[in-house]
Amino acid sequence: MALPPLPAKAQGPGPRLLRDTEIEQLLRDYTRPLLRTAGLEKHNIQVAIINDPSFNAFVADGRRIFVNYGALMQSQTPNQLIGVLAHETGHLAGGHLSKLREQLAQAQTQMIVAMLLGVGAMVAGSKTGPNSSGSNIGMAALSAPQEMIRRNLLSYQRQQEENADRAGVKFLTATGQSPRGMYETFQRFSSESLFAARGADPYAQSHPMPAERVRALEELARSSAFWDKKDDPALQLRHDMMRAKTSGFMEKPDTVSRRYPPSNDSLPARYARAISTYLHGDLRSALSQIDALIQAQPNNPYFHELRGQALLEGARPAEAIPSLRKAVQLSGGAPLIEMLLGQAMVASNNPASTDEAIRLLRNALARENEAPLGYSQLAMAYGRKGDYAQADLAAAQAAFLRGDNKTARELAARAKTRFPVGSPGWVKADDIVAAKPPGSDK
Repeated sequence: MALPPLPAKAQGPGPRLLRDTEIEQLLRDYTRPLLRTAGLEKHNIQVAIINDPSFNAFVADGRRIFVNYGALMQSQTPNQLIGVLAHETGHLAGGHLSKLREQLAQAQTQMIVAMLLGVGAMVAGSKTGPNSSGSNIGMAALSAPQEMIRRNLLSYQRQQEENADRAGVKFLTATGQSPRGMYETFQRFSSESLFAARGADPYAQSHPMPAERVRALEELARSSAFWDKKDDPALQLRHDMMRAKTSGFMEKPDTVSRRYPPSNDSLPARYARAISTYLHGDLRSALSQIDALIQAQPNNPYFHELRGQALLEGARPAEAIPSLRKAVQLSGGAPLIEMLLGQAMVASNNPASTDEAIRLLRNALARENEAPLGYSQLAMAYGRKGDYAQADLAAAQAAFLRGDNKTARELAARAKTRFPVGSPGWVKADDIVAAKPPGSDK
């Protein structure tokens, strides 16, 4: 939330992602023991937050778990969200994506064969006359196998979901965590979908029928020795702070006020109200609220980050620098916060800060290379120094990450003319010029 929604690298019109150091760190802490137990710790699997208010999570590329911010908001306890992440880890550990692709390829082949056989039957039927039953047999030969193939594929998907449920409970138990939150989440959404599912064909569903699935999950989850284990209070507070932050950034002020009324003096409630206040125009009041948060937790890097971000977006970048510098220090050099500090230095228009801004931004991008904002700020910093080759290259990288391939190619082509042929900058620019947009032959 500290940065604008950012698209994943080179995915064009794909899902809009949200980036925030505090929330991403919490999600890493949630998934690390699960991935270790699943044997996936060294696979560099990340959790990406999608800008969508509905409750959903899924895996799509074998290296990331995607979670809607709505799932963060609607998970009341750490255990509920961890249960969802455990289920998705089950998909990754089971190699379900690659296996599903194999099933889809096999189904496609079967469909082609079925169609050829159906066409053959229709040709044979036509020889007996246009009004004969032979042509009807041909149509049946086309439709029946396709329906059977579709049902087989859906059955396979249902089995994958059931396997992910079992794997999720296994991982939670192995890490000494309760599977109760996972069961509670599935039970809640089962209750909401029971009416819609009533009377539905159970063989035409891509997921197990809700009641059946929840019964199986409950039996499995209750058998865990950790069923009654509660979340650690410190972890619950971090979870509540994450939900408050998400609300403050993503919900309308009146919604935030109803969710966190002034009568609620808890730290999460104050956090949500401070964010909402700064976002919607009252900077003086917001700074007062943020300063009170800092007084309560002086070593919380995210309160200092929030103060710096509020000043930066309030057109006071020079004043934002000390707060963001403190946030970088307390966070151990978090790259997204370093980018904000670099942005504040560039926006302050102080030539003495330009070299430091370049150093900070390059250091951050070396560890977080899919952030368009970092490259766009780096382009501005290089432009201030008159290094137009590096400025064009950085701007091209920013455009490429935003999915604007046309602009990226134009800027990279211009950068190539400024770099010595064969130099590292020339090679990077040439890579962008030669890159093909996803799904394109151009």
